[in-house]
Amino acid sequence: MKKETTVPVVKGRTYTIDILRLGTNGEGVGRVENFTVFVPGALPGETVEGRAEIVKRQYATAQLVRIVQPSPDRTKPACPVYDECGGCRLQHLSYEGQLREKRRQVKDALERIGHLPEVPVLPTIGADDPMSYRNKMQLPVAAGKKKHEPHIGCFAEKSHRVIDIERCPIQKDGNNLIIPVVRDWMREYKIPAYDEDRGTGIMRHIMGRVGVHSGEVMVCLVTAVDMVPHMKDLVRLLREKVPGLASVVQNVNKRHTNVILGEKTKVIFGSPTIHDAIGPLQFHISAQSFFQINSEQAQKLYETALAFADLKGEETVIDVYCGTGTITLFLAQQAKEAYGIEIVAPAIKDAIQNAKDNGIRNTQFILGDAAYKLPELLRSGVKPDVIIVDPPRAGCEEKVLYAVARVKPKRVVYVSCNPATLARDLAYMKKQGYKTVKVQPVDMFSQTHHVECVCLLTKNK
Repeated sequence: MKKETTVPVVKGRTYTIDILRLGTNGEGVGRVENFTVFVPGALPGETVEGRAEIVKRQYATAQLVRIVQPSPDRTKPACPVYDECGGCRLQHLSYEGQLREKRRQVKDALERIGHLPEVPVLPTIGADDPMSYRNKMQLPVAAGKKKHEPHIGCFAEKSHRVIDIERCPIQKDGNNLIIPVVRDWMREYKIPAYDEDRGTGIMRHIMGRVGVHSGEVMVCLVTAVDMVPHMKDLVRLLREKVPGLASVVQNVNKRHTNVILGEKTKVIFGSPTIHDAIGPLQFHISAQSFFQINSEQAQKLYETALAFADLKGEETVIDVYCGTGTITLFLAQQAKEAYGIEIVAPAIKDAIQNAKDNGIRNTQFILGDAAYKLPELLRSGVKPDVIIVDPPRAGCEEKVLYAVARVKPKRVVYVSCNPATLARDLAYMKKQGYKTVKVQPVDMFSQTHHVECVCLLTKNK
């Protein structure tokens, strides 16, 4: 008969915990008698007191009660609602500490999941400004406790309660200027917020987009109805208070859903798009467009991918999971020809338009599953020197990696937004004869636990 392991932690009791590292969600990870305890808000090197809240056979979570010995990297969060929001998990950690921890997160994933301790992980490329970087804002609107006092802000962690805010420290200033204007307009003209339980009201979300290089600002009002009263008054107020306002659009979403945008969008003022750039490339951005949230860091990410690709002007490049073609176009400028493969039809349409807008003619975008389109390209005579993969958080499908390995490019550049799935995929590619030469973390989302990486793989001789 198998003896059950005794759990040394009891729910409701308080324990002294030494924090060893950060977990994948930015929480402190410590131990009580060699038993793992997760403590949100705690930092590596700290000794804390934590009250056990959830106890499982393999781990427990604890609420931070008191910091006995603080980390020298602990700092005061810039956001007044930091403890409630949960959007930025690392504002209590100095920026230098954030960069170190993100590198460690990548290195740990490669060692524990990929069994690749030999792979060099370079120091994280940080941001010039780790605050005020988000060029896109999406804020829910809800009724406040008082009548005609709307709450505009962010959802409290693990709830649908909207925390009313004046501004968000990680948003661009142009986005933050929108919030008080819409709130004052709703209050003055008694525009009701949408009630998701009853399905009544008008205003659901406010979206702002800022063209970092153009200075243009877009306001998108997501409403539950087609006709919104006093819209002209709102446009007048926005034009007075938001410098660079170039577009006001209304998106109508009548569905009972958590999806923010509906299918119908109409222009109320100005243009249907604003402009921005990443390096030399120019982009038209609509309310629905995908565009990197951090324009400045995206350029560093793409320049790293370009450097790893080591293009001399005679190479053929294939970009798998190409999305709207930003990386494809970036590489096409130094390649002989570039192909982008994407399974999402609207993204391919945007990629083709982006190529036209930038006058880039040595690209071809293909709609379909890369697992099948890669062999088709090979059979048609296309022999890639470099393949780029930039998958979603779930990582690459094994059939796609198998297809990449069968094509046998000299170099593979892997752009990842999830160290865990990256480690898994690099381990698979090692079995297929590819060596991971180096991994470069890039901090795209400062103050959060997320980290992106660019990896160079070469074919073993």
